[in-house]
Amino acid sequence: MAGLLDAFSEPTFKKVVSKFIEEGPKNVILDLSKIDFVDSSGLGALVHLVKQAQSAEGTLQIVSNPRVTQTVKQVRLEQFLSLQTSIEKALERVQN
Repeated sequence: MAGLLDAFSEPTFKKVVSKFIEEGPKNVILDLSKIDFVDSSGLGALVHLVKQAQSAEGTLQIVSNPRVTQTVKQVRLEQFLSLQTSIEKALERVQN
């Protein structure tokens, strides 16, 4: 079963990932490949988390699927959110 990143799940998602960015490694890979739906709340959380990682002098690479990518492209955030098609590609970006 795939998940949703929407107004209902966004507060918990943002809190958990934000804490990981604060305490974890400098570069984080977030795998959203099993997410079926992202609404504006979810997009807002992703933007916030990328900015948080950048201010901590790190990166947040997001592994996406075609459905999530399409939503992100509709609001023209694909470059800012650094969407990757696989964990391997995200690892390459982090290591370079």
